[in-house]
Amino acid sequence: MKHILYLAAGSSRRFGENKLLHELDGKPLYRHGLDMLAGLVKARNDCTLTVVSRYDEVLDGARACGARAVYGTDSERGQSYTVRAGLDALDLREGDFIVSVVADQPYLTADTVARLLDAAAPGVPCARVCFGERRGNPTMFAAEFAPALRALRGDEGGRALLRRPDCVTVQAANERELYDIDTRDSVQ
Repeated sequence: MKHILYLAAGSSRRFGENKLLHELDGKPLYRHGLDMLAGLVKARNDCTLTVVSRYDEVLDGARACGARAVYGTDSERGQSYTVRAGLDALDLREGDFIVSVVADQPYLTADTVARLLDAAAPGVPCARVCFGERRGNPTMFAAEFAPALRALRGDEGGRALLRRPDCVTVQAANERELYDIDTRDSVQ
């Protein structure tokens, strides 16, 4: 099974307000990824969707889409706490994979995420989406990496684990898919 963790709990410090609720093309930023992932999960029988947030509107939106909604109690302390809250909600088994998708990438496509999910296979320790040489999100880890992911601290993500030479890369269709919104000026 592939377990998608949609990480939607950030503090938006550089944005100046909760960017996840900022309207982009007629809907809140977080809904772009959530709607895409919910549709993808409904079309497949090999994955689950868990949304981790500390915002009621995001958690309500997750439930409305049929996703598991998990309150990220300590998410304001950094991304590692959001990841840990999501991991704690999963029933991981040998052979499973954990896919982390961040909520501030509104241009990520279902096709790219599907190709990342399809890269999950025995012997694949981890994978990440790239465009050319530019590395980005989402990322995927074999379930055996759950203890290492739980050991992360602060705003540390799994980058160090992704530096392995056997990390699989999945190419995005275009560079825009890797674009994340961090500031008001970055809203396109």
